[in-house]
Amino acid sequence: MALSSNMAMAMCFFMALTPICFSKITNGGYLYPQFYDQSCPQATNIVRSIVAQAVAQDALMAASLLRLHFHDCFVKGCDASILLDDGGSRNIISEKGSAPNRNSVRGFEIIDEIKAALEAVCPQTVSCADILALAAKDSTVLSGGPSWEVPAGRRDSLGASLRGSNHNIPAPNNTFQTILTKFKLKGLDIIDLVALSGSHTIGKARCGSFKQRLYSNKEQNDQLFAAQLRANCPQSGGDENLFFLDNVTPTKFDNGYYKNLMDSKGVLSSDQILFTENQETMKLVKEYAADEDMFFMQFAKSMVKMGNISPLTGFRGEIRKTCRNVNG
Repeated sequence: MALSSNMAMAMCFFMALTPICFSKITNGGYLYPQFYDQSCPQATNIVRSIVAQAVAQDALMAASLLRLHFHDCFVKGCDASILLDDGGSRNIISEKGSAPNRNSVRGFEIIDEIKAALEAVCPQTVSCADILALAAKDSTVLSGGPSWEVPAGRRDSLGASLRGSNHNIPAPNNTFQTILTKFKLKGLDIIDLVALSGSHTIGKARCGSFKQRLYSNKEQNDQLFAAQLRANCPQSGGDENLFFLDNVTPTKFDNGYYKNLMDSKGVLSSDQILFTENQETMKLVKEYAADEDMFFMQFAKSMVKMGNISPLTGFRGEIRKTCRNVNG
């Protein structure tokens, strides 16, 4: 599938399992790992330090910060639009109120803390969009997952898209074809879909996001596992009850997610269908379940590719002073 006109073309080479990537944006800008080497050399260390403190206090914050980057990039591209609050000088309608984000996404206060620390040493230099990308990588590493060089140079959006947030982010109850189409519309392929879904090796899901399948005739889970889920996810009520996406190693970034799918223990329908509804994704699930290094390498590559979705570069957008509001 051809990439959209504002997608980034990434070239990567590997040192051990770490991809080093330089991304040429077809609108003329660049993303590259050394973007802040001169303008804010402390940037990556500041982000890493604050993320490390947050994850030490709450191991599940790693999954939340990773998810923020994902939910940002699938709406208008990787431009920090998800961080904007309602109102302000441009009468923003925030993406935080969308169905995928409401009472679900979190970690905004960690991003605020990172931004404040960066503004203290490098005023209006490091974008909120780059903070999200860096925090996602650090969260993965701190949980035991792979590392990668994060191409930087994104700028921040001047608006949000509630409609885009409601329609573009893959949903737990979407069909396989709908999910794949949403990925392809962002320039991501079936390999990226399976690899990025592996982020569900950490974190929790709300009962309301998978209740429907527990009480349907299309139940795909192991029956004992399904009974355990139903025990705390009743047919009526309990929508905010939380469940580990991988209840074996819930805070460790590993390939346990894929092993769970092979055992019919995927919590979300959107996870389990990767093993039941498509031969190509089933093959990838089996490969990643058998070879964690293969999963880690592809996850890192796919995260770089996702981070290249329609970034604002050059003079487009702005560098926000605070991540919740546009400047002025």
